[in-house]
Amino acid sequence: MAINIVVADGQHMFVEGLKAMIDSISFPSIKIEKTIERQEDILKSLSDDTNLLISELAFADGDGLDNVLEIKKYFKECKVLILTTYDDNKFVREAFQKGADGYILKSNSFDDLLDAINEVTYGHTYLAKGLRITPANQRIRFSGTSRSESKYEDKFQLRQKLTRREKEILSLITQAKSNKEIAKELFISYQTVGVHRKNIMRKLGVRSTVNLIRYAIDHDLV
Repeated sequence: MAINIVVADGQHMFVEGLKAMIDSISFPSIKIEKTIERQEDILKSLSDDTNLLISELAFADGDGLDNVLEIKKYFKECKVLILTTYDDNKFVREAFQKGADGYILKSNSFDDLLDAINEVTYGHTYLAKGLRITPANQRIRFSGTSRSESKYEDKFQLRQKLTRREKEILSLITQAKSNKEIAKELFISYQTVGVHRKNIMRKLGVRSTVNLIRYAIDHDLV
C-alpha cells in the first residue's frame, strides 16, 4: 500500500529535514506529496489520494487541530498524526478527542515516526512512549460539585457495565497500547486481551479503537 503524506508545519527547516530523511530511505511506499506551513492551508491541500496528514499543533495563524473534524468528514480515508513538541497530557487528550489517530513528539526517534506512520495508516492508534492522555496521578471521582448529578449517574452506569479486568484494559487501551503490550503488563495472553477488547467495545457500543478511546475520554471512564 502506498502512503501519500501531507506534512503541515510552520518550521520550514524541520519540514525539509523530515522530507530528506524519508526520501533517503529504501521505503518507496512512503511519499511526502506536499508540505505546507500555514494552518489555513491544511484542508485545501488534501486530496482523495492523501492517506496521512502529519501536523504540528501550533501555527502562526491558528491551531493544527481546528480542521480535524472537517478532514474526517470530507477525507474519510485520511489519517491524522500529530507531530509536535508539546507533551502535556491536555494536548494529547484534546488531539484524540478531536479525532487524531496518533500523537508523537519531535524528540522521538525517526524509527518511532516510521512506526507511527505505519500504525495509524493501517487503522491503529499510536501514542508515543512516555505520553499520557490523563495525568499520572489522576483518579476517577464519583462525587464533587464540578460534576452534574446526571453526568455522574451516566458515568457510574457505564462503568458498571465493565468488569474490573475490562476497566484495567480500557485504561491501557486509552494509552494506545497494543494487545501484546497489555498482555505483558497484565500477565495474560494477548488472545485474552483481544476478547476483552471486543467485549468492551460491544458493551459501550463502539466499533473501532479510535472511537473507543474518544468515548472513554468523553465519558470520563479513564
